[in-house]
Amino acid sequence: MTDKNSITEQDQQQKRGINRRDMLLAMGAAATAAYAGTAAAAMPGHDHSKHKPRHGDVLSASNACTETGQLCIAHCLVSFVEGDTELAECARKVHEMQTVCTAFSSLVAGNSEYSKEYSKICITACNDCEKICREHDEHFECKDCADACQALVKAIKKSFG
Repeated sequence: MTDKNSITEQDQQQKRGINRRDMLLAMGAAATAAYAGTAAAAMPGHDHSKHKPRHGDVLSASNACTETGQLCIAHCLVSFVEGDTELAECARKVHEMQTVCTAFSSLVAGNSEYSKEYSKICITACNDCEKICREHDEHFECKDCADACQALVKAIKKSFG
């Protein structure tokens, strides 16, 4: 395309008025400005310092447990693909632990009144997971998962008694 052609196209766009791109950009800017104004005015002087989880150490341990569990399950799946089903029970217990710990993390993050009661279920799931993972601790993924479960149980007992 030559310079003469591009100038002609620009002239044509200017003659047509505002284009769709400009309209979308303007609408986006207006929406952003409107949202920023209402968000700032919604609660003047609101103190966000109380929004932190009361049991941050438990939340961190729970999230670490879930993360190491994911790596353990990934290792188990590779073993399954290779035809080795020895880790099937391990994968099942890790999956259960992850389900429980994910829910527990949500409760703890929100400072839920149910956290303490639910922590008992989490301890049971973690103890079961740790027990089966220790049977396969020659696999570092299983060992890491067992260690994370043990650390979470310790954190829960320290925080919730």
